[in-house]
Amino acid sequence: MLTVLLISLLVLLLLNVPIGVCLGAAAALALAYQGNVDLMVVAQRMVRSIDSTTLLAIPLFIFAGKIMERGGISRRLVDLAYSVVGWVPGSLAIVTVLSCMFFAALSGSAPATVIAIGAVMAPMMISDGYPPNFSVSIAAAAGCIGVIIPPSIPFVNYAVLTGVSISDMFVAGIVPGLLMGLVLILYCFFMAKKHKWGKELRPFRLKEFLVAFRRSVLALLMPLIILGGIYSGFFTPTEAACVACVYGVVVAAVIYREITFRELPRAAFEGGLTNGMIMLIIGTAAIFSWILTTQQVPVMLRELIMGITDNPLGILMILNIMLLINGCFMELTASTFIYIPIVFPLVVAAGIDPVQFGIVAILNMTLGLLTPPLGVNLFIAKGIDSRTDFNGIIKSVLPMFALLVFVLLLVTFVPSLSTGLIDLLGSVT
Repeated sequence: MLTVLLISLLVLLLLNVPIGVCLGAAAALALAYQGNVDLMVVAQRMVRSIDSTTLLAIPLFIFAGKIMERGGISRRLVDLAYSVVGWVPGSLAIVTVLSCMFFAALSGSAPATVIAIGAVMAPMMISDGYPPNFSVSIAAAAGCIGVIIPPSIPFVNYAVLTGVSISDMFVAGIVPGLLMGLVLILYCFFMAKKHKWGKELRPFRLKEFLVAFRRSVLALLMPLIILGGIYSGFFTPTEAACVACVYGVVVAAVIYREITFRELPRAAFEGGLTNGMIMLIIGTAAIFSWILTTQQVPVMLRELIMGITDNPLGILMILNIMLLINGCFMELTASTFIYIPIVFPLVVAAGIDPVQFGIVAILNMTLGLLTPPLGVNLFIAKGIDSRTDFNGIIKSVLPMFALLVFVLLLVTFVPSLSTGLIDLLGSVT
């Protein structure tokens, strides 16, 4: 049965069948091969896996992100970042990273961050003397921060699968997300200085900064309201997603007036398409993982890895390698719902902090957005400007990928980078 399951999945993936269909079809074929299981169990377990109040936060956060994306938020964030670092060598590249970090705290989605910021910044960078491939590559790399800085849809998925607190996952993602931004900013600075990219620097002007801050302050308050409300216990993550939607509509449609109420159904429709894809993957991955569990795959994996090492750091490094390789071939949501149920018992048995492992695992799978042949962020970046070529983008993004792997190793070897802020806030409250 297990052989049929894995071979079916591999064949379907090679045929370029959508990942959600691959998982469901492979599971159905494996159960049909076994012969003594009613195939209705596929539909039943799919429905049961998405019948969760917590998962309701996903479509709501997606809708809030769509509103912010259409509501002129990205342009305001770019103006704010440029007013702060316009005088620094490599300022436009640094603005791209900073804007992605700001937007990440609004959308929770890497592809949305790449599109919203890259489409604004890449043409500006190219016209200012930056190479086209570098200009879109930095947007692709910085877009990965959208998954790590809260709110984060993959963090919600991980929490649902493991029972870890969503608020703890959100707080734990702050420092690693900031570190990702910092290493990319330093890279942009040194590359621009070395190659003399950027024609003109803009001196810092306090008045310009204050104007840009005033225009963007309502957008910047959104993540503070969400995280503050969740961690203070004022509302649950699902309720926080509702608040984000209402707040986004008020800011974008009533105050900024960048989006009309007539455009809201379109934003809801686009968000619904994205959510439908995610829920299909969640449902089919759940039945796929259930079959793997019944076939004792988690037990076999635990025995295999424990036979190599029982050191928590050694186990984390093995899982890092496994998840990094998997990220080249499988989409983030599918990877989360397939691999986390398999490896989580091993993580618990090894005494690894579940929150730290959550950050390490999601960061691993997020880096798959930069690795071909899947490389979602790379394909989105390629579509931003016609002067780019895919091989050039891969070459440009490799050093950035290496820096993000360095951050991954830091989070792996220094648990306090992910759990320290939780402990600090816990001691304060």
